[in-house]
Amino acid sequence: MSVSTERNVKRAPFKGDHVGSFLRPERLKQARAKQERGEITEQELRNIEDEEIIKLVEKQKEAGLKAVTDGDFRRSWWHFDFLEGLDGVEGFEAERGLKFDGVETKARGIKVTGKVGFTDHDMIEHFRFLKKNAGDAVAKLTIPSPNMLLFRAEREEGIYESDEALVDDLIAAYQGFIQKIYEEGCRYLQLDDTSWTTFFSEEGRTSIEEKGKNPEEVAELCARAINEAIANRPADMLITMHICRGNFRSTFMTSGSYEALSETIFGGLDVDGLFLEFDDERSGGFEPLRHVRRPDLSIVLGLITSKFGDLEDPERVKARILEASDYVAMDQLCLSPQCGFASTEEGNEITEQQQWGKVRHVVNIADEVWNEG
Repeated sequence: MSVSTERNVKRAPFKGDHVGSFLRPERLKQARAKQERGEITEQELRNIEDEEIIKLVEKQKEAGLKAVTDGDFRRSWWHFDFLEGLDGVEGFEAERGLKFDGVETKARGIKVTGKVGFTDHDMIEHFRFLKKNAGDAVAKLTIPSPNMLLFRAEREEGIYESDEALVDDLIAAYQGFIQKIYEEGCRYLQLDDTSWTTFFSEEGRTSIEEKGKNPEEVAELCARAINEAIANRPADMLITMHICRGNFRSTFMTSGSYEALSETIFGGLDVDGLFLEFDDERSGGFEPLRHVRRPDLSIVLGLITSKFGDLEDPERVKARILEASDYVAMDQLCLSPQCGFASTEEGNEITEQQQWGKVRHVVNIADEVWNEG
């Protein structure tokens, strides 16, 4: 799919962009805790969320961002909250949380309890509020990739006989959501996906084989889920994907180069842009980018870490952008943090001041590299 004139005008993803989630303000954390204890109503919590999101939007614009999100301020998790809103999917309190590098999340899981579909979703209203308050900035919505249900959800017996059957319904559900969110004015949608990183290491591929599945066939199914879910999007709607190796309290879940699946990711997905982690050695080098053959595919280099507060040497960042341009044309490249600042409500081990310093660092370096100041 070629980039339309409308997409070129919007220029998203922008040269200095961001993944989407931000640290929850203390006021919001306290309000959520009070609501869980029954001390305030859901509407009172909603009012505080509204006020904090309005403040966040202004902070993003003041930092120089051209696209703004609601920071995931209404979510506990970057993926579960959305997936639980689909028909046939329910959340539950799991026996234990997800394991990261030395830490573990709170216990939570999702389960497929019926046929997956889309009827309505809370995040339609969430986006409506963001769009109303975005002003002259582009309102960007982030949701988990359909592959996250395939990889993260347990399934009740007797509902789906195969992964393929589940993916068929997932595709239809996402198509319905995408059409609805488009009608609400969304022109910049991002799919967040940690499933691809399972294929980056021998350990990850072995974990797929231990379930009696072929990694190559699973990767093909994941690519189909993405491509068919977005196939019917209108010409003026841009859809990107963020590929992540895990982000919880400044830790990670997996490591590995894009090389093992580079032809599929860079040559087989019909997204308009890819947000990629390149903030440390866990992600490998830029060589896999040689498989980018579409001149209309934006590559957003996640060279600024969201995990720690120290600012990267700007000259080193510029040098790495230049290295990446050996494989992808400079006008196709962009810059961002490698992930959000709070993939879950707990957030990374970084202060709000450091967070905004990182955002401004991205914008300033991008302005210098691409002369957008």
